[in-house]
Amino acid sequence: MTQDHSQPRRSFAAAPSVRSLAITVAVMVVALFWPAGTFAWPRGWIFLGLFLALTAIALVWIWRTNPELFAARSRYQKGTKRWDAVVATLTIILFAAILPVGAFDDGRFHWSPQPWWVVVLGYLLMSAGYLGLTWAQSVNRHFEPTVRIQTDRDHKVIDSGPYAVIRHPGYATAILLAVGAALSLGSLYALIPVGLLVVVLFGRTLGEEAELRKGLEGYAEYVERVRWRWIPGVW
Repeated sequence: MTQDHSQPRRSFAAAPSVRSLAITVAVMVVALFWPAGTFAWPRGWIFLGLFLALTAIALVWIWRTNPELFAARSRYQKGTKRWDAVVATLTIILFAAILPVGAFDDGRFHWSPQPWWVVVLGYLLMSAGYLGLTWAQSVNRHFEPTVRIQTDRDHKVIDSGPYAVIRHPGYATAILLAVGAALSLGSLYALIPVGLLVVVLFGRTLGEEAELRKGLEGYAEYVERVRWRWIPGVW
C-alpha cells in the first residue's frame, strides 16, 4: 500500500465515462428487478437510490483527492498475478450476486421477510462501508483492483488515514458494505454470497501480504507497527 504526497493534476479525463456509469446502472436495474419479477419493489428502488448517491459522493471525493485512481482502477494492470486476476474477478461476481439473491428473496419469494429496522440498519452499514472504502482509496494512489508491486508508479508503504489503524481497510470496509447491501435489500439469503466473499477476501489478504512482504520495501516494518489486518484487536 502506498501514498504519494504530491498533488495530482485534477482532470475529468480519467473519470469514469457517462456511458460506463449508465451501463452499470442498467445492469443493476436488471439484476434487481428481473429476479424480483416486478418494478413495484420499494426496497429495490431505495437501495438503488442510496447506492447511486454514495457513488456520486465517492466520485467527487476521489476526483478531488486522488483523480489518477480512476485510470489505475479501470482495468487489471500489467504485472498482475494470474491467481489474483481470478480472485479479483470472483470478488466482483460475489458482490454482484448479492443483488439478484436479495431480489429473489425479498422481491419475489419472500423466503426471509425482514422488518424495516433491519433494512435501515443495512442502509447505515452500507453507507459506512462505502464511505470507509472511499476514504481508503482517497489516501492511496496505488489502490488498484489487483495486487502487484507497482515499480512503474513509485510504490511505497502507506501508513496514513485508515492505514494507520489497520493494514487492509479496503477489504474490511468492502465487507461492511456487502453486509449492509444484503440487509438493505431485506434479505438474509443475500448474506450467503457475502459469507463466500469474506472467505475469498481472507485468502486474498494473506496472498497480498505475502507479495508485499516479498517485494515492497518497508512493508515488513509496517506490519510490525500496525498489527491488525481488518479489525483492531481481532485480526
